[in-house]
Amino acid sequence: MRRLPKSLLFACLSRPLRSRPPLPLPLPPLHPSPPQPPRPGPRLLPFSTQTLAPGPPPPHAPDAASTAEPAGLALLEAAELHESKGDHQEALGLALKALAPLQASHGGWSLPVARALRLAGAAAARAGSLSDALESLGAAAEIVDYLAPARCEGVPKEVAAVGAAVYEQLGRAKTAMGHRWDAVGDLQRALDLKLRYLEGGSVELGDAYRDVTEAYAGVLDFDKALPLCSKALGIAEGQFGEDSAEVAKLRRLLMAIYTGLGRHAEALEQIELARMVYERLGLNVELSQAETDGANIRILLGRSEEAMNDIKRVMQRADKESEERALAYVTMAKILISEERVSDSKRCLEIARGIIDAKDSIDPGRFAEAYAEISMLYESMIQFEMPLSSLNMSLSLMKKTLAILESAKEMHHIEGSISARMGWLLLHTHKADESVPYLERAVDKLKNCFGPRHFGLGFAYRNLGQAYLEMDQHQSAVKFYTLAIDIIEATFGPTHEDSIDTKQSLANAYGLMGSYKLAIDFQEQVIDAYSRCGSGAFEDLREAHRLLEQLKKKAQGLPHAVFPAYSLPVLPENND
Repeated sequence: MRRLPKSLLFACLSRPLRSRPPLPLPLPPLHPSPPQPPRPGPRLLPFSTQTLAPGPPPPHAPDAASTAEPAGLALLEAAELHESKGDHQEALGLALKALAPLQASHGGWSLPVARALRLAGAAAARAGSLSDALESLGAAAEIVDYLAPARCEGVPKEVAAVGAAVYEQLGRAKTAMGHRWDAVGDLQRALDLKLRYLEGGSVELGDAYRDVTEAYAGVLDFDKALPLCSKALGIAEGQFGEDSAEVAKLRRLLMAIYTGLGRHAEALEQIELARMVYERLGLNVELSQAETDGANIRILLGRSEEAMNDIKRVMQRADKESEERALAYVTMAKILISEERVSDSKRCLEIARGIIDAKDSIDPGRFAEAYAEISMLYESMIQFEMPLSSLNMSLSLMKKTLAILESAKEMHHIEGSISARMGWLLLHTHKADESVPYLERAVDKLKNCFGPRHFGLGFAYRNLGQAYLEMDQHQSAVKFYTLAIDIIEATFGPTHEDSIDTKQSLANAYGLMGSYKLAIDFQEQVIDAYSRCGSGAFEDLREAHRLLEQLKKKAQGLPHAVFPAYSLPVLPENND
């Protein structure tokens, strides 16, 4: 894969570097409002001493710029033609060749240059060079923002169309790299630009609403996903009819959003509507998937008998070695675990694994999702019987899932979740040193997928803090506990048990470091939180007061003080 020539790329980028030599000329504003036409003459970029080529010279003064115009546009049109034919390598080469003459004829901050950069970025992404794609598409996005500021009205349709394509491909490239959180804003920007030139109710606009819905749902922002999905559904009903497969697919997406919001009855209503469409259309694979989805929602609603009836219908319809049958067995195992029929549940999971392992053509993403769910079901069996056997099986399946995910694109969110679960399991089986790499991997993936304030990231930080505490690396423990408490308390509130436990852990860590003033401060916060929890927290409050007294004795240097919390005797009523 040929890398993008940096000299050409840097001449078109408009993203500042952190340090640069002083610029000899003032810069035009990146986001003028309203946008002003480019000044004649050279323009400098924020991070480079290179000069962007000015716009085309007057017709009476032919020079290199005037001869460059037809050459640049011809190369650009040829590149777009090759892209439409799927010849991405040739499109990439032509787009790169077009950049210099387009700069000479139109200036660096121009629509033709943005088009060429978009082509280069799209071709690089399809060739697997995502870092090059991000550079090129990011440069194109900066030019689009200059030509079409976000809050500016009256943007030309051609600019809006190019800008939408740039931001859509930029969002997809970031998603492919696991940066889902960053990608959402780009896909939203693409939708905003499409609204400026597409007709309301068009198929393409409906697809744009669906894409942004999926992006918000993918980062678990279901509140923003819901109204967008409703708009996509309305357009699809108008274009394809209520009994179409397109509408049924959107109802399944709406079901997932309602489930994420905890509105299970509404989720069940949507999947039932989708199921009826698939049944009328004779789409048996989709029908089985919808009935399995419906069974999972009925489990959440406590309607296990109805869920089992759904699964039995899938079993009767699905091929013996099909993916649908395997996933139905996984759901059946979930029902049986809820009824504490552990042996029967294990048998279902063994059958499901046998079907999945025997398939050669299964998509790696679906494979990973199935194995992730199976591993967590084994984990849930630990509380019933043969805990060591279930634990080892769960860890083994999680390791296999992570290996599969290395070849699965856009599945970084599952990789983060599985890594977090593995780290937690290893930590709670006294393998703190083994848990750290998995927890660090989880932090990296979860932050990129769900943003810096997601509650799952908070728990990964807390587990990292505990691991370092057990490894006697107290400063590292304090660092991660501090990161954890900021997220967990903001998510659940100061009186939630996880918030209180994390503060207690911080008090323990500071106490072990000998930072008694800080330890006492956090211990007092624990006491304050328990005092607001009512009479049910009486024993916890009494224990927290006792720990505070022990801390004060430690601070005074008394040798008989017992601290931290886990070194104290367990109260009889809490001792299983």
